[in-house]
Parts: sequence; C-alpha cells; structure tokens
Amino acid sequence: MYNFSYFKEKDKQAILDFIEEYPFAFMTGSFDSGRQVATQIPIVLEERNGELYLQGHIMRNTDHHKAFIENPNCLLVFTGPSCYVSASWYSNPQIGSTWNYMSVHIQGEAKFMTNDELVNFMKKLTLKFEKGNTQSQTFYDNLPDHFLSKMMPAIVGLEIKADKLENVFKLSQNRDEKSYDNIISKLKEIGGYSDMIAKEMTKRKAALFPEGVEWDGSKFDS
Repeated sequence: MYNFSYFKEKDKQAILDFIEEYPFAFMTGSFDSGRQVATQIPIVLEERNGELYLQGHIMRNTDHHKAFIENPNCLLVFTGPSCYVSASWYSNPQIGSTWNYMSVHIQGEAKFMTNDELVNFMKKLTLKFEKGNTQSQTFYDNLPDHFLSKMMPAIVGLEIKADKLENVFKLSQNRDEKSYDNIISKLKEIGGYSDMIAKEMTKRKAALFPEGVEWDGSKFDS
C-alpha cells in the first residue's frame, strides 16, 4: 500500500461508493504452507452496526476454497481506472513520471455461509446486478430448479468482516495547480481510463486548490 497521507481518501462514504462502483474484487489468500491463491469475485457490501461486511461466492473444491479452509485470512482489492502520467506535463519535468490510480484494500477472515445463507446471498447478488428487476429470468427466484440443483452444490458462500481498510486515491495531489490542470488536459486528450481519471481529478480540484490560498508544495517533500 502506497502510504502517503495526501493520497488517502478521508471520506468514508466516498470509499463505500467506490466499492459499489467497482465491486469485482481481486481476492487473495494462502495455504498454511504459504502457497498463495487468488481469484476475482463480485462483492456485495453491507454495513451492520457500524461494521463493514463483504459477501461473495467461489467455486467449491478449487485451490482458493481449500486455502480458505486451512487459513481464513484474506485480502480483497478493489481497483478503478488507472493511467500513466508523464512528468513532461509538469511545471518541472525533470523528475520521474508516475501512474495515477484508485484502490481500496480490505483485510479480514473469510467465514463460510450455511446453505440457507448462501441462498439468501444469491438472491441479493442476482437482484443487485439485475438492477432490482425481479422479473429478470436470471434473478435467483426465477432460475429453474434443475439448474439450481446443479449450480448451488458447486459453490460456497463467503462473508468477510472488514478488520482493516486502507485506500490509495493517487490523483496528482502532490503537483502544483498549473501541473494539475495540464495533467487533466492531457488525460482528456488520451480518453478512456485516462479521461476517467481526469474527471475524478476535476471533481477534487476546488478542495485541493482553495481560491485565495497559496499552494504549499513543502508538505509533499517527504
């Protein structure tokens, strides 16, 4: 984790919104032997009594399933758009280029769901990504029994309580205003993920460079 305070998102709701917008998490763990495993799964986020819980499902009897039986400790990484930022766009280009990105890391222990909990989760999952459309043929309640009788025994549900949450929203906060504006302009020209980062930077500019306040670059020297 890139631990610089000026690259941290302080607004909890902004972090939760980010997870909701990019729910396909990269999930890692390891066997007791240290052999690592990884998979990518869609996540349903819930907040209960001030605590965050992440729910997902994986295939049964895969390496990651067997690893979480041995060792429930896991890390989930949520990532959004990213892009290259050339130092040639800075007021002072005589330094290294970099990469802008947004990422949230959550650590916790994976607990396996009961069969009933898995059914309830699959209803929430399908309804969430079908945008609340209970008439969708792929909403859990509308799936045929012969399909569910094959599919459900082949998967296991997981719930992870967020014991530790960290984030990096690295969006050129350590650059002066002229450089910041030029980076936005260049990223818009490139388009795609670069334009998405430019839009995120644009949203944050007013807070980063308050009108009438002189920019203090010394706080970024470390």
